[in-house]
Amino acid sequence: MKFLFVGTNPENTGAATHFVALAQAMVETGHQVSAVVYPDGLIANSLANSGARLYPAKFRNVFDLRGYRATLKAARELRPDWLVGNFGKEYWPLILISRLLGIPVALFRHRTPAMGRLSGYLVPRLAQRFFAVSSHARQAYLERGVPPSLVRVLYNPVNMALCKPDPQRRSEILHQLGIPQDAIVIGYFGRIHHSKGIFTLLDALDGAMGQESRLHCLWLGHGPDSQLLGERIDAGSFAHRHHVLGWIDDVHPYYSAISMLAFPSIATETFGRVSVEAQAACAPVLGSNIGGVPETLCPNVSGLLLPPGNVAAWRNAILKMCESDVREPMGIAARDFVDRHFSTRVIADEFARILSDG
Repeated sequence: MKFLFVGTNPENTGAATHFVALAQAMVETGHQVSAVVYPDGLIANSLANSGARLYPAKFRNVFDLRGYRATLKAARELRPDWLVGNFGKEYWPLILISRLLGIPVALFRHRTPAMGRLSGYLVPRLAQRFFAVSSHARQAYLERGVPPSLVRVLYNPVNMALCKPDPQRRSEILHQLGIPQDAIVIGYFGRIHHSKGIFTLLDALDGAMGQESRLHCLWLGHGPDSQLLGERIDAGSFAHRHHVLGWIDDVHPYYSAISMLAFPSIATETFGRVSVEAQAACAPVLGSNIGGVPETLCPNVSGLLLPPGNVAAWRNAILKMCESDVREPMGIAARDFVDRHFSTRVIADEFARILSDG
């Protein structure tokens, strides 16, 4: 198939990461992919050497004629089988271009609740395919009255080679951070915000570190509570075993450095890409049993589901995962689980199947 992806957001967001991964997946599985992208933005840079043909453009909003011109030019030149969009500001432009040129459009929605009432009603009905990125997210549309047949689920694809565990890389990162080579490292990769459950995790770690001397924590991310998190770490008894690295553009090398991942959100999550990427690197996941998180792991096989905000449960689960005979089999199972459910091969084939399914 021939695809024209349209994604002109310059920011590093989960939707942007999904856009890149899906476009790369379609290229890798033999499809012809072009993309209208923000010049020199994250998406453009990530796709620069992917084999996708890129068209620079900017969509400031739904009324920005520059984006329309660039997308129309690309679509008329390529005559793709499908237009594909990931960002809300481009939904209506893509629907209009789809109608104008007679090219079907597939749109993805990454957030819940759904859009405003009018768009939430019309967009799933006007797009030839409308996708939610989890069954949890899909349910939000069904509750708003969208017919079940109009909302499909397609998970985030994961590049298994990019997330492959690398013992040498682990050793180098631990050495750089001054962490002992035999340490058990729990990672938190995400926004530093209280809704992400970071303080539940911190309190649980305080108890777990008191019982397990090899336990360290690696914090990657930034957000409005970064300063408060740092202050609370410094005020605790185990500050030297917390390693706060801030924002990292490419987190993939750090998956190899962790022994397990914590995903402790106390607010609803639509999905959780970091969970599946960590498992692809053989790191089992401790995840909150909330929103779309349960869809990202196999409970008691590739990780553990825990009650959000329950410090005692999280402390006990961390200590359980510190046992090598628990953690290591889960890590092996985790990579296999992701390969079967979220690999680029699997998701690309499923996407093509859904688009071909009348």
